[in-house]
Amino acid sequence: MENIPVFRPLLEREELAAAEEALKLGWLGMGKYVGDFEQAVLKLVEAPDRHAVAVSTGHAALHLALMLMGVGPGDEVITPAFNNIADFQAILATGARPVFCDIHDDTLCLDLADAETLVGPRTKAIIAMDYDCCLCDHDGVAAFAAKHGIRVLHDGAHALGSRYNGKMVGSFSDVTMFSFDPVKTITSIDGGMLIVRTREEVERLHRMRLIGMGQPASVMYQNRRAWTYDVQELGFRYHMANLHAAMGLAQLGKFERIASTRREACRRYNAELSGLKDVRVPATDFEGVTPFLYYLRVPAEARQPLRDHLTSKGVDTGIHWQPGHWFQLFKDCRRSALAVTDRVGNEILSLPLHSAMAPEVQSRVIAGVREFFQ
Repeated sequence: MENIPVFRPLLEREELAAAEEALKLGWLGMGKYVGDFEQAVLKLVEAPDRHAVAVSTGHAALHLALMLMGVGPGDEVITPAFNNIADFQAILATGARPVFCDIHDDTLCLDLADAETLVGPRTKAIIAMDYDCCLCDHDGVAAFAAKHGIRVLHDGAHALGSRYNGKMVGSFSDVTMFSFDPVKTITSIDGGMLIVRTREEVERLHRMRLIGMGQPASVMYQNRRAWTYDVQELGFRYHMANLHAAMGLAQLGKFERIASTRREACRRYNAELSGLKDVRVPATDFEGVTPFLYYLRVPAEARQPLRDHLTSKGVDTGIHWQPGHWFQLFKDCRRSALAVTDRVGNEILSLPLHSAMAPEVQSRVIAGVREFFQ
């Protein structure tokens, strides 16, 4: 019996052909495909007035975004404690400290009322993270930031292709980041991207992603490089490679299929699991979103027995995530009571969700969950 992983990228002939073409080209660093990938993402998110900068990972995107906002030693960044470790580490990488706020019980997204209690003289920015199929109150986040004179980093790692009040994620926030790592909705093997407002921000990001070198992207996007340049500021080895961008382009070419099949699978999960006693499913119809994962909330004492049961059926599960304040590294960070976060951290469980997921594969997962609870 084949094991069913939590994540499985949709890799078909288009991705293999793209990888072969990129390798045969022989330009393995940052080149034309990277510029093409940036423009393709801008088109997808309907943001012709914005600029895209591709980088090596989602974590690199978070780190550069915070630096771009001027976050540094002594500053504080408010973030949901229920967030990915990459966000917390990116804050630390600037010399700042995360400040953990709670989430809403229904959406698992940032609770702005709780965040209000945490604003202090060192608050420099806030991270608004969209969790899976639910989006933040981004209008409220923008008003919160304006009130307190701080920047907003919109973590859209789960939300590529989703709409908020009719607007595509990536088209309206202060700074938006996306991730294309191996488990995301689309993958570029690994990669990240920032969507920003101004040409000045783009030019600075171009330098920071390329160890500070003032190499013009317009030259590198012709599969060439300049041999004379200046270095004006701190930089990192954060650029995206041509091979990765070529894979991302192939994935974007089938984005509608990826999005629609993931919504279909999530709706089936909701329909067949929502009636089970002690099981909470996402409170959404998945309209207008592209789900990254599918989660259940189950009683804390039932989670590990359920995981063990599904493992015996050849079904992998995940936990997204352990809250930040549970980690030794962040135990002394400033935070609120985090009552909802603590509860969710003990209840959350991710089930397998794949693009173009075979019905019989999903049936095995559903049968395993139903068998356990019935």
